[in-house]
Amino acid sequence: MKELSRYALLISFFVTSSFVWSQSASPVISFYSVDDESEVEMTEGESQTAQAPLELTCKSNISDADGYNYTCEWRFFKSQIGEESPVLTRFEENTSYTLTESGSYGVKLYVTFTDGSNNTLEYESDVFTIIISESSLTCPDGFSPNGDGINDVLKIDYQSIVKLEASIFNRWGKKLYSMDLHNVDAGWDGMQGGKYVKDGVYFININAVGSDGVEYKIKKAINVLKGFNETDETGGK
Repeated sequence: MKELSRYALLISFFVTSSFVWSQSASPVISFYSVDDESEVEMTEGESQTAQAPLELTCKSNISDADGYNYTCEWRFFKSQIGEESPVLTRFEENTSYTLTESGSYGVKLYVTFTDGSNNTLEYESDVFTIIISESSLTCPDGFSPNGDGINDVLKIDYQSIVKLEASIFNRWGKKLYSMDLHNVDAGWDGMQGGKYVKDGVYFININAVGSDGVEYKIKKAINVLKGFNETDETGGK
């Protein structure tokens, strides 16, 4: 009888323990991918490659925490160095961080749950891996803003650029248009003051910095050719 009571006590202990420590987390990290022009959501253990600057939105998604205290710790670290020497630590349930340098990064979430008797449970997520690509930047020699849907806008082609300033001038040095990271994707449509500029040679100055520290200083002529149509070169109309 005494032996039976002992087993009953053990069963009761394990059932109670299982109930007490049902607390957990289901962390996710999301960001906007300029490559796919879509929102990407990562779960722990996943790996993604993206361009800088990359703003990460991190959510812990704590579950079954009613009546329990808990603390969160997000660690952001370079993969080759490891989480023991993080580049940033945040003690927030949900947080955000922007990656601006190329390389491989890891993110981990730690959660400590405490019950009313000061018993604790430690939660540790798997690593989220984000690889920031190296930078590149090129600019075409011209474009044809004639409304045919082909090469109508002058666009700078770039990857993992964290700083950018670009200005377009006419041959007399008058600035016609400026671009930075906020409007560079829209490009220049060949208009100034609500009107299209005349066909001819214009000039662009670009100063940019990549996620890998590479500096880009480009000064070149660009040709505006509204009268050009791609069918002119293919034997069309």
